[in-house]
Amino acid sequence: MSKTAVPAPASATSPSGRAGAVVAGSATARGRRARIALRALQILLALFYAVASALPKLIGHASAAESFDRLGWGSAGMYTIGALELAGAIALLTPVLQSVAAMALGALMVGAFVVQVTVFDGQNAATPLILLVPLAFIAWARRGHNADLLRLLRVRA
Repeated sequence: MSKTAVPAPASATSPSGRAGAVVAGSATARGRRARIALRALQILLALFYAVASALPKLIGHASAAESFDRLGWGSAGMYTIGALELAGAIALLTPVLQSVAAMALGALMVGAFVVQVTVFDGQNAATPLILLVPLAFIAWARRGHNADLLRLLRVRA
């Protein structure tokens, strides 16, 4: 061993003798799994918003129409909310828009919670709150994309 070489600590040396291989390898694999899990969560939420939430509103399903009539918003409100949910679902899958989409859908869920509590006597009020948790996590985890979005908007302005 030369005088300039410093041995790696025993905890950072793999059985093969390569320093840092275990630590770096497990951190990289863990980070990759976390990115895949976050992307899967985004896909599941996008599918939920597009298929289970926006589609009934956009096709004018009887249950959605009845709810919006009870609110006094009619078909215009139903189609508007459905279009916002569909746009949010698409934006959740668009890299530069992921964080903003999660925040916008989160704001929509806050509104949905208020409506559920005030108009529908709390019936299904837990659903928007449950959806708010993963949306807040996505908004936080993808917050780095906000700088990219601002950069794109400044270039075009």
